[in-house]
Amino acid sequence: MTEHKHRLREFESLRALVTTGTTIGAARRLGVSQSAVSRSLSQLEARVGRSLFVRRSGRIEPTDEALRLNGKLDPIFETLAQIEGADWAAPEDEPLRLVVPPTLAHHFIIRRVANFLKANPGRRVQLDIQATDVLVSGILDLRYDLGLTSGMIQRSGVQLMPWRRSHAVCAMPTGHPLAAKKSITPQDLDGVDLIQFLRRLGTRATTEQIFARAGVQPRQIAETATNMAALELVREGLGVTLINPFPLLSQDMEGVEVRPFDASCSYETSFVLPSGVPPTQLTRQFISFVKLTTPPHKYSEPI
Repeated sequence: MTEHKHRLREFESLRALVTTGTTIGAARRLGVSQSAVSRSLSQLEARVGRSLFVRRSGRIEPTDEALRLNGKLDPIFETLAQIEGADWAAPEDEPLRLVVPPTLAHHFIIRRVANFLKANPGRRVQLDIQATDVLVSGILDLRYDLGLTSGMIQRSGVQLMPWRRSHAVCAMPTGHPLAAKKSITPQDLDGVDLIQFLRRLGTRATTEQIFARAGVQPRQIAETATNMAALELVREGLGVTLINPFPLLSQDMEGVEVRPFDASCSYETSFVLPSGVPPTQLTRQFISFVKLTTPPHKYSEPI
């Protein structure tokens, strides 16, 4: 019995360090000293015969072996939490650390955060607004519990939970010649003034492939990094653009007309979580709230 008790302490230290990223944070979470955490981890590494953590830039990062072991421990600690009637990994006073890109933040998630907090007094949310590449690195470093993005992510170490699918639309100034069409094809854009996205964004490569296959060449007028900036340039009469309509085009935009883009170009808006780290009860609660309270959107549908 004593041996099992020691092993449980080792596993608790492992999970706390995976979650917090520092021995100080792990010690605070468990209510023990830093030396006790370090000792438990040393004993666990000696017993499994593998290094479970490495130090980088002042933080302690879990190895792949640590993440796999942590994942195998999920059922054990979930059962213990049910028995004890409490979620040890998500104290009531700990905030949800949420990160979202600018467009989703200002045109969608801020209102959901406000409504969530009104419906759940006592809960707290730390909302950070960052580009998708910073979002991914923050999830990997466990600085955030949850992200939400429509960006095209292909990175190990993060888990995507697809939520909504939308299809590219062509936005143009009111009165543009293409507004006479019910839908826009790639051929319609040959020689047309086009506002593109920066090359570092995945959507740029997708649209260029569509144009190459169709044998057309729009006239690139400007490049930008966000849907909102592209739409403002459209509204100024600079040209047309191809964008993800969710969530920005949930309502009509003055000075801008929108037509479906008749090509294979779709987007997935996904929740982003760190791989191998079970989401906290607060994280699961917020995801469920967002799904249940999002109104119908004419340009997207749930996955």
